[in-house]
Parts: sequence; C-alpha cells; structure tokens
Amino acid sequence: MAENTEEEFEGEAVEIVVDEALAGGRLDAVLAKAHDVLSRNRLKDLILAGAVSIEGTIVSEPKYRVSAGETITLLAPPPEDPEPQPENIPLDILYEDDQLIVINKPVGMVVHPAPGSPSGTLVNALIYHCGASLQGIGGVRRPGIVHRLDRDTSGVMVAAKTELAHKHLSEQFADHGRTGPLHRAYIAFVWGSTETAKGTIEAPLGRDANNRLKQAVRKDGREAITHYFVEARFGDVGWDITRVQCHLETGRTHQIRVHMAYISHPLVADAVYASGYATKINRLPPEVAAPIQALGRQALHAAELGFEHPTTGEEMFFEAPLPPDLEALEEALEPYNKAFAR
Repeated sequence: MAENTEEEFEGEAVEIVVDEALAGGRLDAVLAKAHDVLSRNRLKDLILAGAVSIEGTIVSEPKYRVSAGETITLLAPPPEDPEPQPENIPLDILYEDDQLIVINKPVGMVVHPAPGSPSGTLVNALIYHCGASLQGIGGVRRPGIVHRLDRDTSGVMVAAKTELAHKHLSEQFADHGRTGPLHRAYIAFVWGSTETAKGTIEAPLGRDANNRLKQAVRKDGREAITHYFVEARFGDVGWDITRVQCHLETGRTHQIRVHMAYISHPLVADAVYASGYATKINRLPPEVAAPIQALGRQALHAAELGFEHPTTGEEMFFEAPLPPDLEALEEALEPYNKAFAR
C-alpha cells in the first residue's frame, strides 16, 4: 500500500477542522493524531515557532486545548533538500542481489527523509547497507523506492539498486498485478464482523474536503479497488474483531484504511480513520484491550509481496510474519475465535 509523505504538503498551509472526537485535546497531540506524517516533537517545534494558527490567530502554546469546530492551520515547513546520509540502522533483510533488496520494514520507520523525518529512514539505512552496490537512480547513488508503506505499517518492501531494476519494478507496481505477476497481501484486524467472508470495495479516493491530511471516498477521486478475505473472526457478547487479508488492485494513499472504514469496519487502533470507535475498547475483556492499547498504530501489516525479477524474469515471493505487537493481539484474541464456513 502507498505511504503518505511530507513532500505532498511542502510549502502549503494544511487546514484541520476539529471534530468532536478531538475536542478538548492538546494542540500538539491533536495535530499529531490528525497529521500522521510529522512527529509530535516536530509539530511542537512548529507550534513554538509560530507556524500554527487557529481561526487566523497564531497559537504558540502546545498545551492549548482545542474546541470542536475550530479550524487549525499548519504552515508546513519549506522543503529541505539535504543529500540523504548513510546511517548504520539494522535492517531485516529477506533477500538481496545486485539488482534489488527486499526488507521487512519495522513499525515506526519512515521510508524517505523529509522535513519532519530528516534521518533514521529506510533510505538512510539502505544507502549505508548497500554502499557501492547502489549503481544509481537518475544519476544519483540512492535506492529506488518503487512503493511505500505508512510509517506505522510494518511488512515487506522491495527497493531497486539499479536504474534497470527501478524501471521494471516501477512498471509492475503501476500495473498493480492486473496483467503481470505483482502480488501484494496485507493482514488487517478490523472492528466488527463483516457480512460476507470475502468482498470487493470499489470506491474512488481523494483528499478529504475538511482535512487535507486524510483521504476520503469521493465521486471525483481516483479509482481505488480493494479485495478482502476473512481469515478469522473473534468476539464475544458486545464485541467483534475480524482478521482480514486485503489485496490491492490499486495503490492509493491509506487505501485499505479508508476502504475498510467506508464499509463500517475500520482498522483496530487507527487513530485517524477509526476515531469514532475508540470507546469500543471499553467493551473488550482486559486481556484483549491491553494489546490494542499498546499498539499505538493501525493494526495493519504488509504480509506478502510477489513480483518478477527485473533481469532474470523469475517470479519472486516473500512473506513477513506478524510483528510482535500484532502477534500479541492475535494471541489475546485466539480464545475468542469463532469458527466459520467460508
């Protein structure tokens, strides 16, 4: 699935309308929930620097309590263009050759350096790890990023090390597996119990009219298609959680998160698209509520990735197991597993 990045908001004002779910929260905390790109510390610095206003008045106090209906305007910082530096950051490498590298991206790692995350990114780590084996993309010695995952989405990613690999992989991702071998599967834990064991969501996506940092289903949006398959149902009196596998036929920003929320099954612990479901945790047994509260991110993992090798033509396939936080959630849910007929 494609990741939201700072580059999309450079040098422009971003407006956020405070809804009831965010009302009463601290300004820095509210911005951090609504803006899943810049870190809370970076947003705090911007508030102190006078880059945030409410209803046209600059507010430089991070502890300011917001009210429902207020419009917060964040003046995104101008673009920074430092050359990404190599950083010795451990990588979980699933495969590597002279053309490409496949890694299991951890939760919390941003893909590209940007104003809010100038270091500690996947690109910084790849430059260090690959070193001289990076032949260059567009004349620059850097990894070719052909797809992205949200900062808080874990799982399989591939990056190109050569111009040729970048071109071939980019074409496969642009095709989304419609005519070629590209395969992407995500595991998501969602609220509620879907009516059917499988389904297809066709709903165009675009910028949310009230919050440019969010995506929304829009008639004038870009085509977006998600296929889902139920893998397990969990629940008891008063609550249900479903584990689904999602396949993307398109690659829009936040596609799975928005589409599942659109059919009233938002991702568990998604602070952006499931804010209205926050109180559902009160209905859960303590042993299930605890790992959800500990997540601090949407329950989404890129579990499978398949593609054609750009030079050998071999069909490659990689899997990444659930990370510890989602594994802990599944273990807590297992005693409440409901058998069902597909």
